[in-house]
Amino acid sequence: MNKRIAYAVSSDNSRGRMIPEEPPAGRSEFQRDRDRIIHSTAFRRLEYKTQVFVNHEGDLFRTRLTHSLEVAQIGRSIARNLELNEDLVEAVSLAHDLGHTPFGHAGQDVLNDCMRDYGGFEHNLQSLRVVDVLEERYAAFDGLNLCYETREGILKHVAKKNIAKLGALGERFLQQKRPSLEAQLANFADEIAYNNHDVDDGLRSGLITLNQLEEVSIFSRHLIQVKDKYPLLPERRMVYETVRSMINTLVTDLIQQSTRNIKDAGIDTLSAVHTAPPLIGFSQQIKKEQQELKKFLFDNLYRHFRVVRMNNRARHTIEKLFAAFSSEIRLLPIKYQKKFEYEGHQAIADYIAGMTDRYAIKEYQRLFSITEN
Repeated sequence: MNKRIAYAVSSDNSRGRMIPEEPPAGRSEFQRDRDRIIHSTAFRRLEYKTQVFVNHEGDLFRTRLTHSLEVAQIGRSIARNLELNEDLVEAVSLAHDLGHTPFGHAGQDVLNDCMRDYGGFEHNLQSLRVVDVLEERYAAFDGLNLCYETREGILKHVAKKNIAKLGALGERFLQQKRPSLEAQLANFADEIAYNNHDVDDGLRSGLITLNQLEEVSIFSRHLIQVKDKYPLLPERRMVYETVRSMINTLVTDLIQQSTRNIKDAGIDTLSAVHTAPPLIGFSQQIKKEQQELKKFLFDNLYRHFRVVRMNNRARHTIEKLFAAFSSEIRLLPIKYQKKFEYEGHQAIADYIAGMTDRYAIKEYQRLFSITEN
């Protein structure tokens, strides 16, 4: 961040870390956070956690890792234009999916069902748990001991029943205050990335077609522009160019509209951000088009029968694993058996949530396959 404006987060106005540490030499507090996230075990596991398609369905589909990198890239570009803290945006972007289960949202939903009598499961809260508790890399503390603002950005939302457990981090939900502009921005970078890249993966998989997408306003408009400019372009490159153009439009609109929102609200301090309405956002036209695209993806990709079949297998896998571990704790690794003694079923949730897609499948086979050697 070359310029420092009063309403941007900085190392100077940060609320700091839960356990005080000496300031880092040669980098900012938020660069330190980013580096700790990148070196974490949970971050490496994202390589084998799914977005829409189960990991083994194909090598070219996006994973949680590639998605997180794309979110960080988009987020930094927007932050630079808005003169916000790029390093904080990058840290939040890279960490936002650390607590996600195997098998994407299907895995999250079924693990929440399994944990319903034991407090439930929220992947945002689990991401915070990863960086606060579960990572075991440092001698002086559990977790990564990240700055308050990074942790705030990771926790986009939380169920009311869990707010009281969060201490200072839960106060803004009780007081209905907004997080930093950097946290708001990272949330929109996430939306831009997954919507547009799910279009790309959906087309690559053959589950959705160009003919279908031509009925979606924002895609159709950009596709026409690409065809007019490059009439002989092969279809695959035409899709890439269209998606790239859509992302550019969304990023540009978000920067312009957010700049207007900040100016119109008279924001001049970080504290003013917390009490203002949400300030990062799209124009009304782009917001409407984004909602149309989301609905299209929900109806035609996420509810496609092949995806539903994958999700059904994922649900069965996690249900069976959870039931087996609950009925016989000695099936868990020793570490999680010990955790179960004082944390109960949360230890099982931690174990399952930390699995990659392929590890969950192998664990299922180890427990239930009668042909295993």
